[in-house]
Amino acid sequence: MPTLVLASASPARRATLRNAGLDVHVQVSAVDEDAEVARAGVTDTEDVVLLLARAKAEDVAARSSAPDPPDLPDRSDLPDDAVVLGCDSMLDLDGEPLGKPRDAADATARWRRMRGRSGTLHTGHWLVDPRDAEDGGTGATLGAVASTTVHFASVTDAEIDAYVATGEPLAVAGAFTVDGLGGAFVRGVEGDHHNVVGVSLPLLRDLLAELGIGWTDLWKPRRPSASPL
Repeated sequence: MPTLVLASASPARRATLRNAGLDVHVQVSAVDEDAEVARAGVTDTEDVVLLLARAKAEDVAARSSAPDPPDLPDRSDLPDDAVVLGCDSMLDLDGEPLGKPRDAADATARWRRMRGRSGTLHTGHWLVDPRDAEDGGTGATLGAVASTTVHFASVTDAEIDAYVATGEPLAVAGAFTVDGLGGAFVRGVEGDHHNVVGVSLPLLRDLLAELGIGWTDLWKPRRPSASPL
């Protein structure tokens, strides 16, 4: 079976996939996200995340022979049996796509807008299968968007200031997490909660099935538990 390559540096996505039993290989893309969106001229949040997910997956799948950007892994070292997954997440609030905050002041302003309200977290997923046909490759490139409604708690100014001071909101789309310090500030979600972390496992399973790849076939071998004495 192929090696699933994640075209993302997100530790939350990597952990989610590995906790689901997948042995994920990480190759970070070199996509300039702002430039990509400006070039395409898209503004709808769902269109933006799908565009960026595709750009990331195709960038890594290309295994460019050009020099790699500083501080990024060597993209030419892609496994021969790789199937590449690109993802991008943004929160839609009042029709505005919100990625990572620019700075602490931006994160604070976001939370004062979000508290007590609901938004929709969209994650674009894109798969590229660059494998040779003799290795089972299809040459396919396909994707979809998963959307989850997020209900935010009515947090106080003091709680917002304390949360932003931790630095966590600055590193994540929408300026919040459900699997970290921000979990207590989310009253609930409607839809796939994995999607809020950054990758929808049910959607990914469906996309892989379209490539003829079974989800359970990607499970990494597990060591047998030690026998009790």
